[in-house]
Amino acid sequence: MIDSLDRAGGAEQSLTAMAPQLVRSGVRLDVAYLRESPGGFQAELTAAGAVVFGVHHATRTRTAAALHALVRERRPDLVHTTRYESDVLGRAAALAAGRPVVSSLVNSAYGPEHVRARGLSPWKVRAAQAVDAATAQGTRRFHALTRHVAAAMARRLRIRGDRIDVVPRGRDPQLLGDVTPERRGAVRAALGLAEDVPVVLAAARQQYQKGLDVLLEAWPQVRRQAPGAVLLLAGGEGAESGRLRALAERAGEVRFLGPREDVFDLMAASDAFAVPSRWEGLGSTAMEAMGVGVPLVCSDVPALRETVGSGDYARLVAPEQPGALAAALVDTLGDRVAAGVRARSARARFLTSFTLHQVTGQMVEFYERSLRSRGA
Repeated sequence: MIDSLDRAGGAEQSLTAMAPQLVRSGVRLDVAYLRESPGGFQAELTAAGAVVFGVHHATRTRTAAALHALVRERRPDLVHTTRYESDVLGRAAALAAGRPVVSSLVNSAYGPEHVRARGLSPWKVRAAQAVDAATAQGTRRFHALTRHVAAAMARRLRIRGDRIDVVPRGRDPQLLGDVTPERRGAVRAALGLAEDVPVVLAAARQQYQKGLDVLLEAWPQVRRQAPGAVLLLAGGEGAESGRLRALAERAGEVRFLGPREDVFDLMAASDAFAVPSRWEGLGSTAMEAMGVGVPLVCSDVPALRETVGSGDYARLVAPEQPGALAAALVDTLGDRVAAGVRARSARARFLTSFTLHQVTGQMVEFYERSLRSRGA
């Protein structure tokens, strides 16, 4: 069960990428999604061998009832919920139908940064945490994307740490591809960018969490030291869109590309990939940039540091510090040799830790372990 099948979501992308290998591994995969998702991943999941169910109703009560009926009809060995709505409603539906349930912990939610976040109501954050924690008590096991998320959510949902298994997301190296002169040149030509133009790319939803405002505040300083540099922002609009466009008007040479399905190509055409997030559960785009082999500059927040590894693989800078971010980007654009060494090391790290084949095998083991742990 998952909140949506929208193409912009990291959980949705990961499910769709993993589905063919799960089915080949012997998993009978049913996917229920709770929000209407026109143009989503329905066709890809069906082609992979999954059976897809749209379960979207006007109220949570009706959605929960429909999920309960679906679980009773399909009688899965295990129900796996992902994202808040699916967690809360899916856990209740599965337990009422007498089926074991597991949940993914994809972000370190309910922390001080969320309470302080622009546009979020502190009391709503705490109310959501209380509901999440209450429904979590009947969950058999949990899957966390990083050790950081596992530790944080064990505290915040009041669950034992030994009930959480850490399995990252994965990507297919062949789908990511790598950086070649031909690929770089073709993408730049399509964008009208000359070969020698310094290009920085960020790919994220336009939400407070992603810190794109920090990147835009840093950009004038980058431009002063790297004249002609262009910033590409790929990703759908969100709560921060108005503010980001206002900042971009003063920053110079910023292009909003909107949602893109060629982000890996854009990475291969860029000189640096920026991940200025205020917090993350794993940092999927950072992991993808490692797989492509583009030099990476990202916030030194716990989950990103865990994914990236160390300064040997990327430039890590304190979050919410435009000056430090600008300096790291200027250094990356200016010292191409050192940036290339980091990028090659990061790609090697990706190949040993984040390939789709490795991660799918770990998820199948997680399911098997969850089915065995009836006394947990």
